[in-house]
Amino acid sequence: MRTRASVLVRDLVLSGEAELTTGPFGTQLKASEYVAAGVPLINVRNIGFGEVRSTDLEYLSEKTAVRLGRHRLETGDIVFGRKGAVERHAYISKDHVGWVQGSDCLRLRLRSSRFAPRFVSYFLLTEHHKQWMKNYCSGGATMASLNQDILSRIALPLVPLPVQFKIVGVLSAYDDLIENNNRRIKVLEEMPSRIYREWFVDFRYPDNEGVPLVDSELGPIPRGWSVKRMDEVADVIDCLHSKKPESTEGGTGILLQLFNIGAGGSVDLSQIFRISGADYEQWTSRIELGQGDCVVTNVGRIAAVAQIPRGLKAAPGRNMTAIRPRAIPPTFLLQYLLSEHMDHEVQTKKDAGSIMDSLNVKGIVKLAVQLPGDVLANQFEQLVRPIRRHMELLISDQQNLRTTRDLLLPRLISGEIDVTDLDIAMPEAAA
Repeated sequence: MRTRASVLVRDLVLSGEAELTTGPFGTQLKASEYVAAGVPLINVRNIGFGEVRSTDLEYLSEKTAVRLGRHRLETGDIVFGRKGAVERHAYISKDHVGWVQGSDCLRLRLRSSRFAPRFVSYFLLTEHHKQWMKNYCSGGATMASLNQDILSRIALPLVPLPVQFKIVGVLSAYDDLIENNNRRIKVLEEMPSRIYREWFVDFRYPDNEGVPLVDSELGPIPRGWSVKRMDEVADVIDCLHSKKPESTEGGTGILLQLFNIGAGGSVDLSQIFRISGADYEQWTSRIELGQGDCVVTNVGRIAAVAQIPRGLKAAPGRNMTAIRPRAIPPTFLLQYLLSEHMDHEVQTKKDAGSIMDSLNVKGIVKLAVQLPGDVLANQFEQLVRPIRRHMELLISDQQNLRTTRDLLLPRLISGEIDVTDLDIAMPEAAA
């Protein structure tokens, strides 16, 4: 990155042009103040690469959110996690106004007329800055840790404000396309779940008239259906219990990580953990994941699920179990793993730990799977697989858009690509 004049966040704070805030301490929140639906609370797991990840949100009552007023978020706020993936941040858009900053988060609020908050967010996405954050936050500790002192040392490049707006205009055009795709993906994501629920939970499947319900270990099911253990219909393969290999920039293999388990059963490749060929061979000695295989997480986000799309080969990383369909259609398997049937099974099969619960292989093989006849299962596959494939293609488009944006990003921020004379209107996102 070319050298440019810069200003430290610390100096912006001292001059009143910025504010750094640590989230409310955990002791400020009582268990009773968390609700099933209410004001979203952003925790470190909800922080992506410039975006808010809306999966696994927690919620507070409106009364609690009002009490924590100084921690409520505004458009242009930038939120960081205090532990773990310190190189990530979330830019707060108008869609997240009024949400609450979590106790494991830090917030940067810019009030300076010298900086467009969205431009600063893009600067924070450069590899140069992300590596700087990793270096400063590691400190030899097991888990990288971020605090206000480290954030205050960030040097923001002094770029003329009109140029900042134009850079945001170029990059946000890609982000707008990404967001449009996100909306389409969410619509498509609901369709298979709705069909599964209608056919296999409410039993409103084609030609269901006159089919009586009979008792099973899972409750009443249509006559002719059966209940099988997971290991009767699929191969369940544990991950390799070995030391995690080093990531290699030029690595030829992909080792899936928990952050690759996206929403709605998708694989999120916005961040890829590449390993050497020798390590890949070792980590695929039990199974090389391919099209139709599913992975289920064992700890943390228990039973989070992703299905490998066409064209992807990968090794299952630590704390995840692979499930390869054998006597069950692959899309039916995925929708079962995403359904309320799976939610109920997890509650009965998981192991309760002193620190956190887990769902291990011994529980996964025992999962009870409700199976219709082959004709109905194949009918479901033929109806739903094209929808899932459309989702996979949109997700692939997302990755290509992000890759193109990320190639442009450092060249724009550094001034290598000069946008001074470009006729670009200031986007709303830059204001």
